[in-house]
Amino acid sequence: MSSTSLPKLPKLSVLDLVPVQLGSTPGAALRHSLDLARQVERLGYERYWVAEHHNMTGIASAATSVVIGFIAGGTSTIRVGAGGIMLPNHSPLVIAEQFGTLASLYPGRIDLGLGRAPGTDQTTVRALRRDPRAADTFPEDVQELQALFEPAQPGQMVQAVPGAGLQVPLWILGSSLYGSQLAAALGLPYAFASHFAPDALSEAMALYRRLFKPSAQLEKPWAMAGVNVIAAETDAEAKRLFTSHQQSFVNLRRGRPGPQQPPIDDIEAYWTPPEKEMATRALACSIVGSPETVRFGLERFAAWTQADELMVVSAIFDPAARRRSYEILADVAGLAPRA
Repeated sequence: MSSTSLPKLPKLSVLDLVPVQLGSTPGAALRHSLDLARQVERLGYERYWVAEHHNMTGIASAATSVVIGFIAGGTSTIRVGAGGIMLPNHSPLVIAEQFGTLASLYPGRIDLGLGRAPGTDQTTVRALRRDPRAADTFPEDVQELQALFEPAQPGQMVQAVPGAGLQVPLWILGSSLYGSQLAAALGLPYAFASHFAPDALSEAMALYRRLFKPSAQLEKPWAMAGVNVIAAETDAEAKRLFTSHQQSFVNLRRGRPGPQQPPIDDIEAYWTPPEKEMATRALACSIVGSPETVRFGLERFAAWTQADELMVVSAIFDPAARRRSYEILADVAGLAPRA
């Protein structure tokens, strides 16, 4: 498909939840993710992020820094990072050491997105040995982490080794106005989780741009918006593939999260009207369809958000269909393939 008629679009990146398919294993999920990372690197995507989730049998990225090392080690040019690390689960020093190690092994390619939520339930928070009130000190913890990536000062008692002086780029992640204000105050890039919590997207983006203060890391605001994209040869095929993601949201609401489910022919028979309303609202920022449908949706979403970058989630059950979806999107968006 020709993309010569497209207006200029934001940069495109990938958020991979490393889904564990029904009947498969976390090891297989991780290998599928590496295959996808290699493909989107060739296609010209900007970055490849994985996210911290705990005690979820359908997601294999709990040891997020380890997964980032695996992906970065199997690729060569694409930026790889966390979208994100849930900082209240960790001490800033440990994260500085982990990402300092990654930045030392893969210089110029590592991103560190930071979230305030635990990425799990309260029972698992206790199993992580973290204080549930740790989120209250999130701004201070972010600044402590920033300081640990600065060059060590004479007499500094605690250093991140490796980490000190590496200035790993930080991002603030969020789904509310809180994160947008913090990112603006600290002069950091901001990523909004509109792929599953879209309600405050417009207000948060506007607030971030209005309040942004330049920093040593970033002179001008840089805003990213999450979007689900399911692309296939036809609208009908894409809508069927999308039912895997819709089932995941319904199962989570039912208190029965688990492995990623295969697509089904009739999603209306699967959910109740309240469940449909919930899932439809949560997944409002979704573009599902044929190349033509995706192109139209991408243009509309980019114009609406005015985002500098879009973080694309394609939660498709079949790994080959997931790779094909990103291939269609790259063609629609006119990405320049890497040599």
